[in-house]
Amino acid sequence: MKFLGFIVVCLTGAMLLYGTGEFPDWGDPYSPASLHLSNDYLEKALDQTQVPNIVTAVLADYRGFDTMFETAVIFTAGLACFLLLRDFREKEERFYRHTATGVILHVKDRQKVLLVEREFEYMDKDWVPADLIIKTVCRILIPFIQIYGLYVIAHGDFSPGGGFQGGVILGSSLILLAISYNLKTLVRRVKEKILGIYAAIGVLVYVGIAVLCMLMGGNFLDYSKLAPFVPNDPHHVRALGMLGVEIGVGIAVTAVMVIIYINIVSAGRHDEGL
Repeated sequence: MKFLGFIVVCLTGAMLLYGTGEFPDWGDPYSPASLHLSNDYLEKALDQTQVPNIVTAVLADYRGFDTMFETAVIFTAGLACFLLLRDFREKEERFYRHTATGVILHVKDRQKVLLVEREFEYMDKDWVPADLIIKTVCRILIPFIQIYGLYVIAHGDFSPGGGFQGGVILGSSLILLAISYNLKTLVRRVKEKILGIYAAIGVLVYVGIAVLCMLMGGNFLDYSKLAPFVPNDPHHVRALGMLGVEIGVGIAVTAVMVIIYINIVSAGRHDEGL
């Protein structure tokens, strides 16, 4: 069976490599994309989308439908990781550390766990005390990292950035909390259910804005139809619509990053790991 799978992979790879021979050369100014699409986007993007950042105009407007499904793929990846790795079984043996004295207790009998949980805290068998300097530095840095992540999301229509990049920065700040302290600290502060809800909300925000455009009489993701909701600035409504989309993407990416990290480092148990 493994040999058959190896053959299938090799044949698929060979076909993909063969197909690349039909692609235009890298940076070819006479390729179809350079002749028909690039110039049109560069010349008309600002007038048509009211967004000075052409990357955001392409991702959230010209090909906003495709970007919506990319967000759905990210959500599906997090869901698949949860379904494949999440393990709800309880371990028979556990390690506990006394909160006052630091004494480590090894409990093999599951019935005795409740007797020690008041004075002892659960720990990994490979537990290493968190470094005070690392904890302090990370505790100072994490709020600034999160502020920068929010800035990248909010400023994506004017400068490089957006929901994907800002979501990764926000997710990295939460992962840094788990690395500098421990996984239990992250899981206690950001609940598993909350992460799942946020991942779904991010996709729903994107789809909701698109559906709202349709309800206002426009096409799917036709941000100009949202003008009645912004009476004071109708010319900037497309950029504001894209901002809402970017916020949804950022929420989904942040939640999915943390979900994947927690399940991988703890083998799905949410009790051990980095």
